[in-house]
Amino acid sequence: QVQLVESGGGSVQAGGSLRLSCAASGSIFFINAMGWYRQVPGQQRELVARITRGGSTNYGDSVKGRFTISIDNAKDTVYLQMNSLKPEDTGVYYCTSGSVTTFNYWGQGTQVTVSS
Repeated sequence: QVQLVESGGGSVQAGGSLRLSCAASGSIFFINAMGWYRQVPGQQRELVARITRGGSTNYGDSVKGRFTISIDNAKDTVYLQMNSLKPEDTGVYYCTSGSVTTFNYWGQGTQVTVSS
């Protein structure tokens, strides 16, 4: 089992920045990748960004150039730096972990609200 604890969500005005953190514990040996998804009520959960322990990254199209994902392997923690935030970035952000191809553990989620 892997436990994921997110922090850093909150409210910000458009154009502002937030930094999310997610610390993993438990069976971390099996973690090869971590990521962030977000969900808005009535919509499917969508990929924001993902990163492997080796540093390879993927981003959702809507956040490219504004968000940066990073990982501290020594701390088993993934970060999401979110800049130039837009109201459409509002949602619940979920941390996830798993293999390079499959995410199978999820955090509780942290709310991000961007006001115009």
